Amino acid sequence: MSFSLYIAKRYLRSKSTNNAINFITYIAIIGVILGSASLFIVLSGFAGLKDFTLQFSSEIDPDLKAEASTGKSFFLDATDIAALNSIEDIVNYSQVVEERVFIASQNKNTLAVIKGVDAQFQSIVSIDSVIDYGEWLDQKSNQIVVGWGISNSLSLGILDYTRPINIYVPKPGKGQITSTKNAFNTVKALNVGIFFINESLNDKYIFAPIELAKDLLNYDANQITSIEFKLKEGADETQIKADIQAVLGDRVIIKNRAQLNDALYKMLNTENLAVYLIFTLVLIIAFFNVIGSLVMMMLDKKQSLNTLFNIGATVKDIRKIFFYQGSLMSVFGGLIGLAVAFVITLLQKTFNLVMITPSLAYPVVIKTENFFIVFLTISILGIIASRIASARITRSLVQDL
Repeated sequence: MSFSLYIAKRYLRSKSTNNAINFITYIAIIGVILGSASLFIVLSGFAGLKDFTLQFSSEIDPDLKAEASTGKSFFLDATDIAALNSIEDIVNYSQVVEERVFIASQNKNTLAVIKGVDAQFQSIVSIDSVIDYGEWLDQKSNQIVVGWGISNSLSLGILDYTRPINIYVPKPGKGQITSTKNAFNTVKALNVGIFFINESLNDKYIFAPIELAKDLLNYDANQITSIEFKLKEGADETQIKADIQAVLGDRVIIKNRAQLNDALYKMLNTENLAVYLIFTLVLIIAFFNVIGSLVMMMLDKKQSLNTLFNIGATVKDIRKIFFYQGSLMSVFGGLIGLAVAFVITLLQKTFNLVMITPSLAYPVVIKTENFFIVFLTISILGIIASRIASARITRSLVQDL
C-alpha cells in the first residue's frame, strides 16, 4: 500500500476536531449516496416503463415483416410460397393486406386502417390476449374486430345487427367524380370483438378477413401488402432475413420488431438519455460538496501536512492523499447508494409500494448494465472532483505556517 493511500484512508476514517468540517463531510457523503441511489432508481423505473410500453406493441408485432419496397402491394405466387415453406427456422407466416379506410356507423364516422389477415395470423402474434370483449373473427365472413378507440368513437357494440357498419375506400382511377357510388368501394361489416393494446393502436386499427380487404381494395387473389413471420426460438434472425430476401427479392423490405417500432424505440431511448443527463447534472452539483469537504479538510490538516512535508513527503504525495480520499469517498458512497437503491427497487418489484392506478404498480426492471452505468458515472465524477480539490495543494500551503 502506498504512503498516500494509507494516509488517505486514515483521514477518511478519522473525525476532525472541527464539528463544522465533520458536518460538511457527512453532507458530501450523503449527497453522493442519495445521488447514486436516485440515478439507479430512475434508470430502473425508465427500464420498467420501456418494457411495459413495448410489451403491448410486441403482442401484435411479428418477429419479421416483409413490406412492399415500392408502391403499396406486391404479388406472391405459388413458387414464392413453396420457397418460403422450405425455410426451416420459420414457424409460420401470415399474408396481410393493409390500407387506410373510412368507417361509418349511423351518423358517426372516423378514419382507420383496415388490416386484412389470413387464418395463420393467430399463430404469428398473441392477438387473442388483447381482445377485451367478444371473440376473434371468422375468415369466411364480413366480421371485423376493432380497437377501443374506434369502438368509442362510433359507439360500436358486439354483434349489434341494428347498427350497420360501412367501410369505404376510394376507388383507383382518374377524372372527375360524378357520384359517391362511383368514388368509393364499400362493404358492410359486423363487429364481433374489441381489442385493447395501447391508445395509438386502439384508435387506428380494425382487423378483418383478408378476402374482405382484397375485395374492398379490388386486389387480385395473389396480391398482398405484407407478410408477417414467426421464427423459431433462438433462430438466427439475420440469416432468415437473408433467406427471405433471396426468395422475394427487391419487391420487399424486411424489418424486425425493433425496426417496426423505430419511432417508439427512439422516443424511449431519448427520454432515458435525457433523464440520465439531468440526474448526472444533479450529481455534479452534489460533488461540489465533495470538493468543498476536501478543501476544508486540507485547511484543517494544514499542520499535519506541514509535518509530512518536513519529513520528506513531496507536494505530489500530499496531493495524492486528498485525491485518494475524495475518490474513496465517492466510490464507497456510490456503492452504498447502489445497495440502498437495489433494496428499494426490489421492494417495489416484490410488494408494489408505488401504484400508478389501484390495480397497476409502477413497473421497475433491475438491469446489470444500470449498476455499471451508475458506478462508472459516480467514479468518473468523483475522480474529477478529487483532482480539482487536490490541485489546491501547493508548496506554500504545506510549507508556511
